[in-house]
Amino acid sequence: MVHHRDVREASLRPFKRCAGHRQEVCGLKWARDGGPLASGGNDNKVCIWDLRGSKRASAAGSSGSGSGGGGEDGGGGDTPLWKFHEHTAAVKALAWDPHVSGVLATGGGTQDKHIRFWNTFSGTMLSELDTGSQLTFKVCNLIWSLTSHELVSTHGFSSTTAQNQICIWKYPNLNMVASLTGHTHRVLYLAMSPDGETIVTGAGDETLRFWNAFPKKEGGERRESRLDYGKLIR
Repeated sequence: MVHHRDVREASLRPFKRCAGHRQEVCGLKWARDGGPLASGGNDNKVCIWDLRGSKRASAAGSSGSGSGGGGEDGGGGDTPLWKFHEHTAAVKALAWDPHVSGVLATGGGTQDKHIRFWNTFSGTMLSELDTGSQLTFKVCNLIWSLTSHELVSTHGFSSTTAQNQICIWKYPNLNMVASLTGHTHRVLYLAMSPDGETIVTGAGDETLRFWNAFPKKEGGERRESRLDYGKLIR
C-alpha cells in the first residue's frame, strides 16, 4: 500500500491509501509541480498514480503497453492510472525527466538489469536499455542531470571487473558517456546538488564520493555537457 498523509494534520490516519502492488513498495517518486506519483514494487510492477482525479481514456488504455489498475475508473488516485509490467525484477529506481514532461525512467533489479523509459501520458514504453550488456548489473538508483539531457544510474552486485559503478547515459540515444568506478560495494544512495553540477554517492563500503559531473547552467539555459571527465570528475 501507498499511504498519503497530510503533515499539517494531527491525525495519525492517512487521508488516502493506494493499492496497486501485490508485494512491498520499493520506490516512490513524485513528478515536479504537482504531477503524478510513480511507485515501484517488489512485484516487478510500476504504478502511476494521479491524485488529482484524472481518468485514463479508454482508447489509450487499449493501445498502450501499460494497463490501468482498475478498469476505466482510474480517478481519485485509488487505483493506478497506469501499471507497467515489463520489468522482471523489483523496481526501486525511479526518476522523472526534468526536461520533458511525462517521461519516467525506471530501473530493475538483479534479474532484470534494464532501464526503461515511459510516456505516462499515453501509457507506452518509449525505449529500454539493457545495462547487463554493458558490464553493469542491478540498477540501484536513477537521477537526471538538470543541466544536460543525461541520466545517472548506480549499480551493484556485478560479477564482472566493472563492479559497483556509476554510469552516465545520453538520452535519447542511450549511449554510455562515462562509467565511474571507485566504490567497492554496491552503490546504495545517489543525490544531486541543488545547482545540478555535483552528484554524491554512498555505498556499502562506508564511503561517500563526490563527483563533479555536469556543467554549469549559464544564463538560465540548459546546454550540453562538456564531458571532459579527465578534468571534471574527482
